[in-house]
Amino acid sequence: MESEVEKRFNNNNNNNNNDKDEVAPPSALTYLDPLYWNERFDKEQHYEWFKDYSHFRHLILEHIKPHSSVLELGCGNSQLSEEMHKDGITNITCTDLSPVAVHNLHTRLSSKGFKEIKAMVADMLDLPFKDETFDVVIEKGTMDVLFVDSGDPWNPQAETVRKVMTMLQGVHRVLKPDGIFISISFGQPHFRRPIFEAPEFTWSMKWDTFGDGFHYFFYTLKKGTRSLISKQPCEKLDLPSMCLFHDELEGEDYIFRTNLGDSEED
Repeated sequence: MESEVEKRFNNNNNNNNNDKDEVAPPSALTYLDPLYWNERFDKEQHYEWFKDYSHFRHLILEHIKPHSSVLELGCGNSQLSEEMHKDGITNITCTDLSPVAVHNLHTRLSSKGFKEIKAMVADMLDLPFKDETFDVVIEKGTMDVLFVDSGDPWNPQAETVRKVMTMLQGVHRVLKPDGIFISISFGQPHFRRPIFEAPEFTWSMKWDTFGDGFHYFFYTLKKGTRSLISKQPCEKLDLPSMCLFHDELEGEDYIFRTNLGDSEED
């Protein structure tokens, strides 16, 4: 049975003719294949999932200070680290599972003289860092990849939950006692809350939204403050239908969109 993410991808992919240089995969499940990303990053120099830095810069500057040590998960070919560097946030470690992406980033950073930014191959499900290393961990669309085969968003498959929890446990471990996890996602709060607020985590969950058509969510989870901050209401959000935003559908962001209004309850 196809998940809602798969259905949206396949429906839109069938309605659009792909150019010979198109890097979008034939199925959303392809995003789970590391070889796909190596091949893609060999061809594609730059792509920004969920809007570029200018759309959420004010939120970044609100939560990340110039002296903060930052870990970026799944950097891909995004320019997020370079944009943060321009704002004085220079102590950044970028990671990606793809050695091609990391090599390309090394080359790009060297050409721009961004010597403070580090890049390394690492699996977000097995982070190779000591406990309490970073002030901030940030990901933009990286965790959403784990949900492409999750099935029912109200009741994700056990393997999806296992992978997501493994990732979050690693993030929680490498964050300093008052560190912040920033997750930029399509996933709505009523779907994210059950995993973000699992009993083993001590962080509080808050979010903001940005975007002109699609609503993107900017989650901030501050470690060690769970009992100090009251819960932010998270009723189902009444977001517009995807078909209204043709400019967004030209990219790949629609693949990750999870809108309960598009699915039927049993």
